[in-house]
Amino acid sequence: MNPNAMTTTTTTLLHLTVVALLITAAASDTPATAYANHTVGGDAGWVFDANTSKPTTNYTSWAANQTFNLGDYLIFNTNTNQSVIQTYSETTFSSCSTDDASDNDTLHYNGGATEFGKSLTIPVPLTITGPNYFFSDVDDGVQCQSGMAFEISVNHGLGLPPSLNQPPPPPYVAPPGPDDAQSPPITINGASPSLENGALRSSANVRVLLPLLLFGVASFLA
Repeated sequence: MNPNAMTTTTTTLLHLTVVALLITAAASDTPATAYANHTVGGDAGWVFDANTSKPTTNYTSWAANQTFNLGDYLIFNTNTNQSVIQTYSETTFSSCSTDDASDNDTLHYNGGATEFGKSLTIPVPLTITGPNYFFSDVDDGVQCQSGMAFEISVNHGLGLPPSLNQPPPPPYVAPPGPDDAQSPPITINGASPSLENGALRSSANVRVLLPLLLFGVASFLA
């Protein structure tokens, strides 16, 4: 083969490779233009097959093919034979248990149903960027240990929509108790209680002392 032709072919391949890499990078950096709903597991749903003791699909592989952003929803098509646990704690996720989980970083969704085997659709909003973990803790974590678990990374995207971007409630302040209540001052004829009462006591003292003084003066003159 002509050396010049080989050089031209190699250069062309390099150019195509660079173009392909640039296209891939641009696609990965494309900002979100709308919020999305992600049906967990696709058509398989969020289901654990008791006959095979395995999930109906590989949820880690499913999550790897998705792009998640703030404001998106995960849609769990499931039933009451599974649970839906969302946590931001890797420790809780790794343990497949909520026994030591904090209320601040772990949420348990059950759709409000208590009947065993009842079909459910549970929407879970993505409201915090970074790692989000999901698992089922049924059967003391056996479902989770058998594959009913996956991790996702949530990007900022468009940010939270107004419906999910609510300010936290103000801190709770306990109402004052009976011991903290103060009675309003009582005034008599516009004067403070202490001054008025003192004036009354002074008048009473004068009335008592005046006869004694007069008696003493009369005795002295006699």
